[in-house]
Formats: sequence, structure tokens, C-alpha cells
Amino acid sequence: MSDNLTAEAGGDVDPADVEAAGDLARRVTENVERVIVGHHVVVEHLVTAVLARGHVLLEDVPGVGKTMLARAVSRSVDCSFKRVQFTPDLLPTDVTGVNVFNQKTREFDFRPGPIFANVVLADEINRAPPKTQSALLEAMEEEQVTVDGTTRRVPDPFTVIATQNSVERDRTYELPAAELDRFTKKLHLGYPSEADESRVLARVVGEHPIESLEPVTTAADLVAARRTVANVRVEDAVREYVTRLARYTREHAELGVSPRGSIALLRAAQARAALDGRDYVVPDDVQREAVVTLAHRIRPAAGGDLSARDLVQRALDTVDV
Repeated sequence: MSDNLTAEAGGDVDPADVEAAGDLARRVTENVERVIVGHHVVVEHLVTAVLARGHVLLEDVPGVGKTMLARAVSRSVDCSFKRVQFTPDLLPTDVTGVNVFNQKTREFDFRPGPIFANVVLADEINRAPPKTQSALLEAMEEEQVTVDGTTRRVPDPFTVIATQNSVERDRTYELPAAELDRFTKKLHLGYPSEADESRVLARVVGEHPIESLEPVTTAADLVAARRTVANVRVEDAVREYVTRLARYTREHAELGVSPRGSIALLRAAQARAALDGRDYVVPDDVQREAVVTLAHRIRPAAGGDLSARDLVQRALDTVDV
């Protein structure tokens, strides 16, 4: 995969048509499923998040394929990819980059960190302290990085795929609410079925399929598809429906969905519409994306009997379309 894509590479790319954007999403999904077995819905959610200009948090127990899923998505697009293994001793500059004094020129040269890639895998992100985790915040929200007072753009397209395991809580750091809110979706893989696990074992007896996975699209085509998704029409009634869903969570939880969460849901719904070949969003798109887009942003009321996912589902069942 190429490592020389600049931040301006997508600057002069025109939007594709909706059919082309949907076809790109389907090609990437099918390519990823050459490696990831039995998780079609999760793979599709990750691909639509990328089309929606978003970032994804994969949380589950160790060994179910979180990192492999992120690698498969990155290999499916001919773009730059960097992996950061988050550890307790990782420093913010290990992520963003650092200025190093050049004795020949007597000036400081900037050495970019792994954040300057099209797809960044933040592996086991919750093993690093909050100070290091915060190195991602500016890039995820504003697609830029500031080091020693100088701001630099990250490449276009840009996506962070982070993983964290749901065990060993005593050896990890909780992700702050502000960081969780920057992830478009939080996805869970879960254990495979008996049949799917048997298929996985059959595939990896020889060479692992990830090693032979080839790109099925380019970074420029992905940028074009993203711009197509951004132009998918959203009527006032659909926007008002999203607003009512967000308000329901705020009224029934200690911490409800933020306006950033509402924006993320609309963008995810736009990507879902494009995947289905439509240039307009319908309420069903919103409903299919709501749980994975909103639940991780909610802190249920103390002493309540509803989880965050249950609360979103209740909002979908209660709020009028």
C-alpha cells in the first residue's frame, strides 16, 4: 500500500454517483469478509462508518478478530495504514510526532507520527493513560494535529479504528466521555457460531487470508464516495426525528446524546442510504444505525434497570417517526 498520500490528495476529487458509492461499499465489505467470517452486519457497519467520515471503536473479549477486522478494512483500500500499539508507557508524541534538532541545518525537523496515515489502528487504546489517548482527539474531530504550536493536516481520507478488550478492567484506563463521543460507532464482534468458527479454522490452516488480501478501491475513490454520501438528501422530517431521539435520551439518562452524536447518526444514515442505492435518507436508515451510533454516548441513570443500548431501543420504540 502507498505511504505517500498527502493531506491534499482528495482536494480535487469530485463526488461519485450514488450507485458507484454503494458499489464501493459492497466491494469493500465482500473483500473484508474473505478474512472475517460470520460478522456481515458488523463489517457493513464499519464500512458505512468510514463512508460517513467517521471513526470506529471495536470492543470485545481478546481473540475474536478486532485487530484483524481493522487490518482487513485498511488492506481493502489502497492507502496508507499505520498501527499504534497502545501501552502504559506510550507518550503523546509517539502518536502525533515530534520535532528533532537537525545538527546539519541547525533547525528542528518534524518527524510525523503514525497519526499521519489514512487509516490508523489504535490497538488496545484503553491500555494507555488518558494523556496519551488525548493525542487522538484533535485529529479525530478536526482532521489536524498541533505539535509545538504548528498545525498540520492529516491525510484525506482519514479514519481511526480503535480496539479495546472488555476484560482486565483493573489494568486499563477508562476512555473519557469526550473521547467516546468522537467515535461514530462502537461495535462488538462476539464469539462466532460453531459453523463459522469451523470455517475460520479451515481458512487459516495454510497462509492466513489477510496476507493475500488485495485492495479493491483507491483512496481517491473513497474520497469521492464520501463526498457522495455527504450530499445524500436529508429532509426536515428526518432531521426532526433524529432530534427527538436525542432529546429522549437526554430526558431519560444521566448523560444523553450530544449534538455531535446527532450529527454522527445523520451521517451514518446517509451512508446507509447510499449503500442501499438511494440519494435520500428514510427513517429506516436512522433506525438501523441508531443503536451502534448512540449507545456508547449515553450514561444511564444511576440505579436504573436499562442499559444504554436498551435505552436507545426504547427511544426507537417510543418516539414517533
